Amino acid sequence: MYKLGWSVITLLAFVSVKSQQIDWENINSNTVFNVISNQNSEQGMSYSNILQMGDFNTAELSLNAKTEISVKQFGDYNSLYFINSFSDVEVKTSITTQGYNNIVDVTGSNSISDGMKMNVKGDNLTIFMRNY
Repeated sequence: MYKLGWSVITLLAFVSVKSQQIDWENINSNTVFNVISNQNSEQGMSYSNILQMGDFNTAELSLNAKTEISVKQFGDYNSLYFINSFSDVEVKTSITTQGYNNIVDVTGSNSISDGMKMNVKGDNLTIFMRNY
């Protein structure tokens, strides 16, 4: 059993798998943005931009292939839940949250929500939006 374990480790160490196109030593903020932008241009379908400044902010996005979303969270303990994966409607939206302990929950998308820009400023606010 001991030899089998070392055999597996040795095999995995020498198997060449092309899962990355950049060396770990060359990763910095500039190369990360380049890799992300290359991946998005290869997909050619959707684009998401998320900026979080603060502690314990969360953004849970379930998107379809035609959604372009920009999320900005400034402050602490802000949460965003955006779900439109069950629709094939093309949507472009922007959500900005400033403050402490805000919750934004958006489900669904339609022609009314296309181009929506939501700005939430304050503390301890909860916004539920349903688009059907």
